[in-house]
Amino acid sequence: MLVFILNAGSSSLKYQLMNPKTQHVLASGLVERIGIDGRLVHIANDKKTKLDINMPTHKEAIEIVLNTLTTGEDAVIDSIDDIDSIGHRVVHGGEYFSESVVVNQDVITKLEELIPLAPLHNPANILGMKICMELMPRKKNVAVFDTAFHQTMAPSSYMYALPFEDYEEHGVRKYGFHGTSHSYVSNEAIKLLDKKDSKVIVCHLGNGSSVCAVRDGKSIDTSMGLTPLEGLMMGTRSGDIDAGVLSYLMSKKEMTADEVVNYLNKKSGLLGVSGISSDLREIIEAGQEGNERAELCIDMKCNRIKKYICSYAGMLEGVDAICFTAGIGENADLIREKVCSGLEFMGVELDKDKNIVRNDESREINKTESKTKIFVIPTNEEFVIAKDTYELTKA
Repeated sequence: MLVFILNAGSSSLKYQLMNPKTQHVLASGLVERIGIDGRLVHIANDKKTKLDINMPTHKEAIEIVLNTLTTGEDAVIDSIDDIDSIGHRVVHGGEYFSESVVVNQDVITKLEELIPLAPLHNPANILGMKICMELMPRKKNVAVFDTAFHQTMAPSSYMYALPFEDYEEHGVRKYGFHGTSHSYVSNEAIKLLDKKDSKVIVCHLGNGSSVCAVRDGKSIDTSMGLTPLEGLMMGTRSGDIDAGVLSYLMSKKEMTADEVVNYLNKKSGLLGVSGISSDLREIIEAGQEGNERAELCIDMKCNRIKKYICSYAGMLEGVDAICFTAGIGENADLIREKVCSGLEFMGVELDKDKNIVRNDESREINKTESKTKIFVIPTNEEFVIAKDTYELTKA
């Protein structure tokens, strides 16, 4: 069983070819600058190949990927017939989808209705599906949603304190994102805990970041909201902010509504506060050299993660494990240390020696006597997509 995993963006796409039974990845890659000049980075057979080639549209980009998988020295399969099904990452499933689904016209129609909730992502996700259906008409396509895992939240968690008709008429509510990552990591934590009734907090910390409270494998609350802008301070996103700031900035900086939202999405967060970069590695390095804004940036990032952990500990009525995942969560020992510092009252006791160890394995970094486990668990969103695709399309 081979699943072609596709994550189509507005001018890029990521892909993997995976056997979901073994989790073996035959090939992976990234296509960038679609519609500009085109660049492919393909990894297969322990080799990385870079190719600059004209890709006017997503269709040509996907055709080039499929050709790379099947021909030449980088080939890993004989033909596209060896691909059993295609799994698509979809950012926003709204309230329509609480689980992954086989793609048909009804699914595409519903996703098109949700475009206003994810105008930068859903159009590209839909386009990827349509192209795969055209190029591989006999293969089933499956949509796997970032939002689906959070559909178990109660109304008290997902509703905003706005007039109720805004929810009824316009779907204004918290949806949450990073669902495939939170699902995978929380399930891995439950295995490590070997415990039926589990209370887990997952910190997915990357350029985009979110925290999720998971009880018995189900999301009960998460930090991202109607859009990925809500919640933690991120690479270029502001995260939680007084809504009054929007009108204030519009007045003071003579911005339109769209301009101020773009400002909060793309020019704020780590980049805006530090003035250095959206890459936390560069900010940590500057902080170690005494840059005060970099130090402030790190403290703000950690304080906000800690706020969500404490809030979700209250909602869960205790915590069995705190999990760190994604690029920052898996690799930045300084962030993990600062987040856990001061949480001893919750039974959180970090082992500093274990914390500085870096590898690609799931690991426990708490002291032996710690009542709350602290895990570093590498996320694997592609496996979740491949697994769901396999389960929905196997004969």
